[in-house]
Order: sequence, then structure tokens, then C-alpha cells
Amino acid sequence: MAQKLDNKKLLACCANGAGSSLMMEKAVEKVMKKYGVKPAELRHCPVSEGKTAARNYDVVFCARTFAKTFEGNLGANTTLIPLRNVMSAPEIEKALKEAGLVE
Repeated sequence: MAQKLDNKKLLACCANGAGSSLMMEKAVEKVMKKYGVKPAELRHCPVSEGKTAARNYDVVFCARTFAKTFEGNLGANTTLIPLRNVMSAPEIEKALKEAGLVE
């Protein structure tokens, strides 16, 4: 089931696109490695950029406080993963399991 994320585009967004989104990207990377997933792209950016870029990604990770920012800005097949702790690999893993993207 992890293959669902192979060759997919993943985006991590935070307020300014610097510290916390980079840490989120690293946590996502850790989960991808655990499941042997090889995404086509994994990058981080500020929410302001992510809001417009989101429709070009398969999975978008953000802090729960920014989830509403993405309403109406996601592609038809884009999955939004809002997180309480953006640096928590276990929370990211759990959210991906709940979304049916890893098993």
C-alpha cells in the first residue's frame, strides 16, 4: 500500500516556509524511508506559496491552524494532512494510515 505514494508529489507548508516546514519535510522523509516510499518530489514552502501550489501536489502537510487556508485550493486528487505537531513522524505516519496512504 505504501506504493500509493511512490512517484507522488508531497508538500510541507508552514507559516514562513523556513524552520518548521523544513523540520516537517524531514519528518515526512523519515516516514517515507520507513515504508520504502520514493516520492517524485518532497519540498517545503510557506503557506502563502503552498495555497496556490497545493493543486499541483498529491499530498499537502500543514499545521491544523492552516488547514482552512487550503479550502478551495486543492486539486481533485490532493490529500490535505493537517497536523497538531508538524515535527512528529509518528503523527505523520498515523495521519497517512488514516488517509489510507500507507499501511
